[in-house]
Amino acid sequence: MKDNIISRTVVRKMIQSVIKDPDKNIPKMLSMLEAADRKHVNQVVYDNLRKGFEDPNNNWNILVHNLIKNVDPEVLESMTMSLGFHSAMASMNERMENVRKYHCNIPWAVLMDPTAACNLRCTGCWAAEYGKNTFLSYETLDRIINEGTALGTYTYIFSGGEPTMRKKDLIKLAESHPDCAFLAFTNGTLVDEEFADELKRVGNFALAFSIEGSEADTDFRRGEGTYQAVIRAMDILKKKGIIFGFSACYTSKNLGTIGSDEFIDLMIDKGALFGWYFTYIPVGRDAVPELMATAEQRAEMYHTIRRWRETKPCFLLDFWNDGEYVNGCIAGGRHYLHINANGDVEPCAFIHYSNVNINECSFLEALQSPLFMEYHKNQPFNENYLRPCPMLDNPEKLRMMVKKSGAHSTDLLAPESAEELTAKTDPVAEKWAVKAEELWNDPNEVRHIGKQKLYTQGQ
Repeated sequence: MKDNIISRTVVRKMIQSVIKDPDKNIPKMLSMLEAADRKHVNQVVYDNLRKGFEDPNNNWNILVHNLIKNVDPEVLESMTMSLGFHSAMASMNERMENVRKYHCNIPWAVLMDPTAACNLRCTGCWAAEYGKNTFLSYETLDRIINEGTALGTYTYIFSGGEPTMRKKDLIKLAESHPDCAFLAFTNGTLVDEEFADELKRVGNFALAFSIEGSEADTDFRRGEGTYQAVIRAMDILKKKGIIFGFSACYTSKNLGTIGSDEFIDLMIDKGALFGWYFTYIPVGRDAVPELMATAEQRAEMYHTIRRWRETKPCFLLDFWNDGEYVNGCIAGGRHYLHINANGDVEPCAFIHYSNVNINECSFLEALQSPLFMEYHKNQPFNENYLRPCPMLDNPEKLRMMVKKSGAHSTDLLAPESAEELTAKTDPVAEKWAVKAEELWNDPNEVRHIGKQKLYTQGQ
């Protein structure tokens, strides 16, 4: 057992004491976590939480109390151990050591597609392009996790396709790797009482429900009845005390609903403890560039989510607008990567180019492949961290890296070159560059650079 990991017995006692008297024992638990983090990797987090716990009306204080109040104690224990200690504490030090050892990026999380099959066909969904008969075997998924944990990667996320079409295999993986934290992005239509009971039993597996805002918006993109299926699934998990959140893709058409206080309040009321915001990306032959958010709309979400973080008890992430918190792009294995259902190892879920297939190489060999090494050498792609992405914000960088690495398109049905893809993002990137510079240099904006101990290029 690593020297910065607290035993499960200690965690169990700690959780029990917090549930019994949160106000008294949360500060004690925080002090114990801080003492266990001997290299002070998360010191800023501890300092901010301590300030928050001193104010009963602080938004983060309310969120933590909701977590303790509404999550099943055994689930809370499992997630505290897997996500808290291993993913948050042990992972950083182990990965930094291996970055220096192997001279490549080592990710915090791996996004994998267990299957390309899906019971829905959502408008603009890149996953649907892969075909219905493509999947990663259980043995391959298990090997990836074993090789990943050996390098310090303890977080594994499933997408697809619809990953819950492989329910039994995913539960088996979570059960076989109790030190890892698992999450699945799901349309929610296959979540039932039986699956919820299995999630509760393993404890280290959470769901993020894909939802487009209102019932009309969700059903328009995902099919009639999908919204109500998601709401039913949320109700099941909330009743059983299982951690879950939501995943939302904002477009030029649904921003008014998905970015409204009414929507986020509903998600919190249904029991969502976290939310993950993405913006529409025109990947694939059926892409609709008109659905891409304008520069003004992206800036609106930038301001909205930052306001919500101060007022709404829900942990929110903005995949593109949060670059300043993580020093730019997180893809290419710097903090995460994507493995599609065919086994192609891609730098990002939205950038479908690769040099290697996981069925033919080790996890480490994939990280040392030409395209991933281009990411390693070139990150960050812009000194303005509000322009982190090499496709959406700096398309010339993606074209350069794909060309230099000799990577090929991994789209099985309609391969598109990096030039074809970025021709759709160039106009948006030009307009966002102007708006991003305004935001970045606005003296009224509070910047977060350097407030977390993050590694980049081996540092």
